Amino acid sequence: MDIIKALLKEFESEFITTKKFLALVPTDQFDWAPHGKSMKLKSLASHIAELPEWVNLAFTTDGLDFETAPYQEKKVESNDDLLKLLEESYEKGRSELAQSSVEDFDKQWILRNGEHILGDLTKYEMMRMSFSQIIHHRAQLGVYLRLLNIPIPGSYGPSADEQGF
Repeated sequence: MDIIKALLKEFESEFITTKKFLALVPTDQFDWAPHGKSMKLKSLASHIAELPEWVNLAFTTDGLDFETAPYQEKKVESNDDLLKLLEESYEKGRSELAQSSVEDFDKQWILRNGEHILGDLTKYEMMRMSFSQIIHHRAQLGVYLRLLNIPIPGSYGPSADEQGF
């Protein structure tokens, strides 16, 4: 089995599904959140759109320190901005994954906030965490869309909306 080829196929599939969800984000509801502790819709959507680039980050760096590189939300104002961000982010991640080698997978990658270690991972584990974060936050977006009465697309098969339920 060619693991990189399999990962690229999975990555593309998640990209296609994610694109369907982001295309439905209502820009007039960007400041909405279902709860006071929840991210605003705009923040959640832009975070989802940037996550594929974290695959690039996994293979081109040895880690990320939020103390020296604080998180900055990507600027988006429209669905076109979201989709452009997603496509650029995906292309960076896909390109780096395609160029990677299995030998790179076991190298260490550290996520930290100063001295506080948030994750001591391999580059492979960081790449997998990026995939998982895309899926996790996309599911969260699906809940937001449902609460806003927006029919949601299927992810791994048809949704209840697509089946007419």
